[in-house]
Amino acid sequence: MLEINVVTVIGATGTMGANVAGIFSSFGNAKVYCVGRDIEKVKKTIPRIVKSVRADAIRNNLVPADFSMLEKCVADSDLIFESVKEDIAVKKEIAERVSKAMRPDAISATGSSGLSITEISRNYPEDLCSRFFGIHMFNPPYTLSLCELTSTEHSDLFLKSELKEYLSSRLLRTVVEVKDSPAFLGNRIGFQFINEALQCAEKYKDNGGIDYIDAILGPFTGRSMAPLVTSDFVGLDVHRAIVDNIYENTDDYAHETFVFPSFARKLVEEGKFGRKSNGGLYRMIRQDDGSIQQTVYDINTETYRNLISYAFPFVDNMKGMLKNGNYVRAYEQLVNNHSQEAEICLSLLLKYILYSLYATREVGYSIESADKVMAAGFNWCPPLAMYRLLSLVCDVPALMKERLPDICDKINVDDYLADIRDSEYDYRPFLKSVR
Repeated sequence: MLEINVVTVIGATGTMGANVAGIFSSFGNAKVYCVGRDIEKVKKTIPRIVKSVRADAIRNNLVPADFSMLEKCVADSDLIFESVKEDIAVKKEIAERVSKAMRPDAISATGSSGLSITEISRNYPEDLCSRFFGIHMFNPPYTLSLCELTSTEHSDLFLKSELKEYLSSRLLRTVVEVKDSPAFLGNRIGFQFINEALQCAEKYKDNGGIDYIDAILGPFTGRSMAPLVTSDFVGLDVHRAIVDNIYENTDDYAHETFVFPSFARKLVEEGKFGRKSNGGLYRMIRQDDGSIQQTVYDINTETYRNLISYAFPFVDNMKGMLKNGNYVRAYEQLVNNHSQEAEICLSLLLKYILYSLYATREVGYSIESADKVMAAGFNWCPPLAMYRLLSLVCDVPALMKERLPDICDKINVDDYLADIRDSEYDYRPFLKSVR
């Protein structure tokens, strides 16, 4: 296995940079140079890094540094991990500096969530280009173990194999190899679903909009948090960057589902990104008595209002059955209910399965990759497991042709469904009897 004893993390004051520094220092037991623009800010970030992996013993492994010290840190490192903002020009500038200082036996990587690994690699000389990879971890990496490993046509394949083993065995990552494609695989699938849910919030704004759609797609549908809550957690600015990148650089049958809605674009322009700015799709308001009130953005009035306690019979029935372990009966309720809300829910779940099959063929190397990225990267019920559950209720191919006629006109659904395999994941732990 690779011996990686010293790591430089560039951009260590950012959320992902800090968390990744914690993974290398705790699981990898490596000395980590934490590089940021302002060394005093880096020093203040160290406790956050320690907290992210719940291991105070790593504190002495973390060495604060600023950009004036970058070359010295790089020269001392076995692996250099860049985690600066998702701006190709900034990443190229960092790559040029790293390439001038890194050792010929070192490894360089970017944590980009979807920019071109090949384009960034061109800033390395030929002898180092083969030692550059994409290592995309998910937030927070302590609880979400997914790691997407991306190479280029110049990558050393033996080194890639060793790196995969290190990430898997030493850092305890669920490693999925993916092609160098916009947003890679996890975000391609995940944000297709999330962004279409956001488009539905705009479409059904007279029914309530944001919290209306989240009430329809809660944990009882197989995700740890509702999709638009997830968008707020990630950040609307990050969400927009991901879907804009996919929309501009791909053209598949679901292309229009990556259009970021105008109301959400306006929120981003106003600096309302979500949880990190205390104002996005949702906003927390502290009352005079110290209590916290959660509000939601009303698309019609462009103001924040109290959440609505929606009452959907199919949801209440599903939750009751899930609570008693009646998973198949719960999903019989969904398939056989023809209320507007149930049809929205089922339609999006069927699209999730189908787009996962499509994207995996485009971006991954095996159909099992779709399951791994969604389970380990999003904590969602993986698509093959969801297919398995629905197949116990009905003829899923026939249901897709009935409920998704527009998509069936664009692609050969039977061709993609031929890739279906039994999932290595059990659907039951992902389905929760709460909203």
